[in-house]
Amino acid sequence: MSLALYLVAAGSLDATSPGDVIVLDGPEGRHAVTVRRTQPGERLRLADGAGRVVTGEVESVERAELSLRVDTVDVEPEPAPRFVLVQALAKGDRDDQAIEAATELGVDEVVPWQAGRSIVQWRGERGDKAWRKWDAVLVAATKQSRRPRRPHLAPVVTTTALAARIAAGGTAYVLHEDADAPLATQELPADGEVLLVVGPEGGISPEELDAFRAAGAHPVRLGETVLRSSSAGPAALAVLSAAARWR
Repeated sequence: MSLALYLVAAGSLDATSPGDVIVLDGPEGRHAVTVRRTQPGERLRLADGAGRVVTGEVESVERAELSLRVDTVDVEPEPAPRFVLVQALAKGDRDDQAIEAATELGVDEVVPWQAGRSIVQWRGERGDKAWRKWDAVLVAATKQSRRPRRPHLAPVVTTTALAARIAAGGTAYVLHEDADAPLATQELPADGEVLLVVGPEGGISPEELDAFRAAGAHPVRLGETVLRSSSAGPAALAVLSAAARWR
């Protein structure tokens, strides 16, 4: 069974070397001690979310913190190409389910999209709260899947802003049930970013699809069935990971 992984502040492991002792405190330390009941002698990993991860043995445990003697320090390189999931806002917890599974499947960035047919609207403090909830989902899924790198969460984008990002470069695929080309037959680039655009439950409007096409995106399908917004993105990421990473 893989070792438990805890996330620490970005940059906090930059000067860490084998033999150092690190104190894990705060919410992560409390979780390790009070929830997981970590004991001296156990081994675990600490990651900064940007690819640097240390592995070591717990030397001591206090009320809400523990001390870890570092054995190894590793750095996971940035994946190439980067996988970016553009997830339309959806009602209920369907978008939460989508980004959670996408994190487990290796997505590198998540972009919330305020699509024309999205019932949910992110505005003002409510939008800020929803964004923070998505970020918390990504953090939890990063730890659950033992990832040294956590996905970046971009600000919410409009259709116009999304089309501009597509036009700026990279490779973009729009998942659409009427597309002729299967995603599985597409040739992936060796570097840059690959965007996967997933619409809301009501679908991507013809105007949005035209805008993305004009920006250089390629409409693709996954198969013969129609997937929900909560499963389409993770399914597409599995296809891409099988082609580029799971070897």
